[in-house]
Amino acid sequence: MHAHHPTTPTVPDVRDVHDATATERGSFAVARCTCGWTGPARRSRDRARLDATAHGEAAAGASAAGGDV
Repeated sequence: MHAHHPTTPTVPDVRDVHDATATERGSFAVARCTCGWTGPARRSRDRARLDATAHGEAAAGASAAGGDV
């Protein structure tokens, strides 16, 4: 008989996952990511969304290159 070795599913570290969104805080909007990154507070929601998008694109580029964002 074969020895049974239970397998533990691997769960990615939350810091390796980049899901950036813009949230509102009073009269300001802030881009935040699941990796812990936070963008600057902006009065423009559009600018905060662009910050989130730019972070996601930078993270994707760094991941492809083997780097860290």
